[in-house]
Amino acid sequence: MKRIGIAAFTARGRELADRIADGLRQKAEKTDLGEKTVDELRQKPEAEGQTVTGLRQKAEPEEQAVDRLWKKTDLGSCPADDPRRPAYEIWMYESGLKDWCRAQFESHSDGIIFVGAAGIAVRSIAPFLKSKTTDPAVLVIDEAGQYVISLLSGHIGGANRLALMVAEMINAVPVITTATDVNGKFAVDVFAKDNHLKIGSMKAAKEISAAILRGEPVGLYCEGKIKGTVPPELRIIQENNRKKCGAEFKGRDETELAESGSGIEKGCPRYLICICGRLPKVFDQVILHLIPKSHVLGIGCRRGKTEGEIEAEVSHALAQAEVSMDQIFAAATIDLKKEEQGLLAFCERHGLKLETYTAEELLEVPGDFSSSEFVRKTTGVDNVCERAALRMAGAGGRLIQKKYAGNGVTAAVAVRDWSVHFEK
Repeated sequence: MKRIGIAAFTARGRELADRIADGLRQKAEKTDLGEKTVDELRQKPEAEGQTVTGLRQKAEPEEQAVDRLWKKTDLGSCPADDPRRPAYEIWMYESGLKDWCRAQFESHSDGIIFVGAAGIAVRSIAPFLKSKTTDPAVLVIDEAGQYVISLLSGHIGGANRLALMVAEMINAVPVITTATDVNGKFAVDVFAKDNHLKIGSMKAAKEISAAILRGEPVGLYCEGKIKGTVPPELRIIQENNRKKCGAEFKGRDETELAESGSGIEKGCPRYLICICGRLPKVFDQVILHLIPKSHVLGIGCRRGKTEGEIEAEVSHALAQAEVSMDQIFAAATIDLKKEEQGLLAFCERHGLKLETYTAEELLEVPGDFSSSEFVRKTTGVDNVCERAALRMAGAGGRLIQKKYAGNGVTAAVAVRDWSVHFEK
């Protein structure tokens, strides 16, 4: 569920905020921000009688100061896995704007919507801004509901998409100012967010975007499958073309340098996007490393193991597998460990989902595993970490690191069959 804060300051603003809040509450998960593309949202025809600027003739209610605005929406007794549960949790401004804004940032709200003057929004959020990778989406909407302005975190924070969605909801004109959107160009940070890829360097992302806006070609290398229509701004580097762009791709994330200058001489783009586990060694290209969440950590441990002990042994296992924590999307274990506090703390620290399976479910996983009679007697299955990792990886998954054991902790790593998707 996404958390959205909405602030309004007059009776007219409150009326509009009410419409937005109700619309967001009613949104089902299948129509969440990540489901509709920017183009799909822009294709909505203009409402009958609406002018090109989005001005609407609407009777203005009497302006009144509002002393108390709304509280958090009531989620009722609807369970978290119920499809009828709202996709958005709404937090309304009541009083103390500075403290309210601070709470939105500290609680990692997904978005903040101001219904009022842009100046109020700018001054309110300014003390709490940190980074374009962490700041929430911020929108500003005039009280007449004419314009929805994407003010902050248009790409990574999702403000552009939120602005388009809210504008569609209230029949307003979305105002998008990011250069790639204005020029109809590929936005690499949006692509990374949509595909759950970690951006290795925001500086490199900025250079790649600038190259795209200048019309310079950008190379794309991807270890996984590519689905959808690749934008014309990108030139695919085929996996079977071993020596290209100053690096040779071979085996599992292994690279070696080509001859000096060979990348440019072979006509390789100076700017490259590499979607892979480990960044290739290059010498003169600008590389944007996008890291896929493609691996599963299978784990087992003795009762009472601390977060620190688990962290130390997992680090050793990942080092052996030549996999970084950035590549791990989930941890998996047997259901006997679902309440193990050290394991739960470890997963929470790294933002990992912990999936648990019964012994019977783990026994269903086919393969040749590192069996242990002690583990079989204790848990009912001969191996936990390897089987759990493969089970979570799903169809097409493969084990790349067999059981590592140390200090009462076992760990294994599997990689799932993964792909990236481009909008069609």
